[in-house]
Amino acid sequence: MAKKKRQWPPSPEALPVEVTDNHTHLPLHEGEIPSADGERLSLEEQLGRAVSVRVNRLITVGCALPDLEPTLALAREWPEVKAALAIHPNEAALHAGATEESPDGLSHDVREYHVPLIEALERVSALLSDPEVVAVGESGLDYYRTGPGGAEAQKEAFAAHIEMARAHGLPLQIHDRDAHRDTLEVLRDCVREEQPIVFHCFSGDAEMARTVAAKGWYTSFAGPITYPANESLRAALLEMPRTQVLVETDAPYLTPVPYRGCPCASYLMPYTVAQIAQLWDVSLAEAARQLNENTHRVYGTW
Repeated sequence: MAKKKRQWPPSPEALPVEVTDNHTHLPLHEGEIPSADGERLSLEEQLGRAVSVRVNRLITVGCALPDLEPTLALAREWPEVKAALAIHPNEAALHAGATEESPDGLSHDVREYHVPLIEALERVSALLSDPEVVAVGESGLDYYRTGPGGAEAQKEAFAAHIEMARAHGLPLQIHDRDAHRDTLEVLRDCVREEQPIVFHCFSGDAEMARTVAAKGWYTSFAGPITYPANESLRAALLEMPRTQVLVETDAPYLTPVPYRGCPCASYLMPYTVAQIAQLWDVSLAEAARQLNENTHRVYGTW
């Protein structure tokens, strides 16, 4: 059987209403530009394709110490882009020296930039007053790619990011992987009333969605909601008030159907919007309009 080519998907039909990709990872360095069968899609082309399908605004996420300043620089250069900054939970564990093999079988190394966790958190906090920053994130817990020895460092960093977001009046983007119960517990202990919370790439079930909805928090859905096996994720979406749903790509990961397995960029988000519209039983324009209203309420406009 011939090997399937991992090509860049063609651009879909443009959305009838503009929508914001509230969580993506734009390439910051030349070597990070993703390729497919030798074809590289430059930052300029990624953004051009996004705008052409009416994904007119993007929040790009810098969540490792070497990426904080480059993420800000990218947001300063491109008017359609804003930034979210944090120390990713898996990075938090390494800043605390937790290098044990994780449940997914990966080993981890502490690098030169893995300064003590408190110092890394201070560096994030020092950048959050920049007007290009519209969110703190992504922060939370990840029990899939970090072993038990890193859990306490992740919780410490998570609580610190919650406080940073409150102090700077910014929404917080949550990373929650195989850690639903503990994530909700930290939020219950640390979040104050009216603090905007977004579960990036929501992966919980309907019961968790009801809990999140009752708190007034937001769920953001990415490509996995289009995957055939993810019925529980689609059920979770339907538990959420439509005013508390956002949309994202988490590119370059999680490419939606029908191009799962190919590289991902923000221009492919219309497929996820279309899935949400179908589940809501509304027109594509109505779904896009609602998603964008929700995004503006959380992050403002630019």
